[in-house]
Amino acid sequence: MLFRMPITGRRAMPCHFIIHAFCLLTLAFGSALAHAGDKPLTLSEALSRAMAQNPGLQVFDFRLQGLEGRRVTAGQNPALEADLEVENFLGSDNLRGVDGAEYTLSLSSVLELGGKRQARVSVVDSQYGRVEAERRAETLDLLGQATQRFVATLALQEKLQLAAEAVALAEATHEIVTRRADRGAAPQAEVLRARAALTQSRIEQSRLRAAYESRKMALASLWGDTSPDFQMLEGDLFQFGSSDNFDALYQRVSDSPAIQIYASEQRIREAEIQLARSQSESDIRWQVGVRRFEETDDTGLTAGLSVPLFSGRRNRGEVQAALAARDEVRFRREDTLLRLHSRLFDAYHLRQQSIETVEQIRSQMLPDLTEALTQTREAYENGRYSYVEWTAAQRELLSARQALVDAATTALLNQALIEQLTAQPLATVPGAPTR
Repeated sequence: MLFRMPITGRRAMPCHFIIHAFCLLTLAFGSALAHAGDKPLTLSEALSRAMAQNPGLQVFDFRLQGLEGRRVTAGQNPALEADLEVENFLGSDNLRGVDGAEYTLSLSSVLELGGKRQARVSVVDSQYGRVEAERRAETLDLLGQATQRFVATLALQEKLQLAAEAVALAEATHEIVTRRADRGAAPQAEVLRARAALTQSRIEQSRLRAAYESRKMALASLWGDTSPDFQMLEGDLFQFGSSDNFDALYQRVSDSPAIQIYASEQRIREAEIQLARSQSESDIRWQVGVRRFEETDDTGLTAGLSVPLFSGRRNRGEVQAALAARDEVRFRREDTLLRLHSRLFDAYHLRQQSIETVEQIRSQMLPDLTEALTQTREAYENGRYSYVEWTAAQRELLSARQALVDAATTALLNQALIEQLTAQPLATVPGAPTR
């Protein structure tokens, strides 16, 4: 498996969505990549840093805080309204001034019917689940991205080792060709070609070193670092683990956070339907007050009720819209499942094919090409093979070793994608952190 890490946040994550961290083994490289005493970065450490420090995961805490505020608002009853009304003043004749004025002080509000308050609260409560599902999905994406960047960086680290060996081989070739030319056994043109090949190998080494530093920066950026505090990575490109069959993996996709988001959204839409239907129920506006007649110095009570007419008909459009939004979720879920099926299918078969390629290169190609290079070198030194044949054997071996790294990298990248899509590890590695 590639990763096994618990998803943490403001709320505890269900065990079903625990992500797994891949415990990679030690891979030693040359001192050109690191100073003595520098501690290599493991994938487990990289994932822990990303989980703790990635800004993208922190926003979900604030989204939940915002929902808490919205829930408080949704749970409030309609506000009370105080009203002061003055009539029959500043007129003519008997109504001059305020002697004949009528003062009415009233208190009014709305009596909500149809469960509107509970419906509003239910909509907000259902949104909590979607935010949590989105947090789990975002966490999976982050862990998958961190794993893929780690693997890509580890692959460049391996290629840097191959580049160093290519430079050493080119130096040895240049030395041998020079000795043969000094003895008159080889033309001077071969010395020049060997020197050019040495220069080219050093250029390629420099290019890979620059790319490696860029990859390290991209990896460190996932936890907010602008200057990586590690010199090299620790890991094994050729540890793949085992895998279930495709059908078993696809069954897990339906329970992945990417699909659970739609389940949460479905609950939101159902709550919105109930809210829309509750709005079809007419509310009652009430009012009570006291009226004072200034001219007679009398007071009286006032009261009133008002009910909107035909409110149910006026809200049918909102109910229809809410029903359509709910049905839309189902089809979007099916569309997402189809796309995930396609991605999983490609990743599964590409992983399998890449692992087979690794095994064939290791067991067949590399032994044959290594032996061929040994024999070709001996034949060249004895004058039986040409310089072209010898360098061709070198290129074939180096190309095969690079192909081995590329195939292993492809296998691990697709393994990370499979685990991201299914939210499950492919295999258990001894020493991996558990919970």
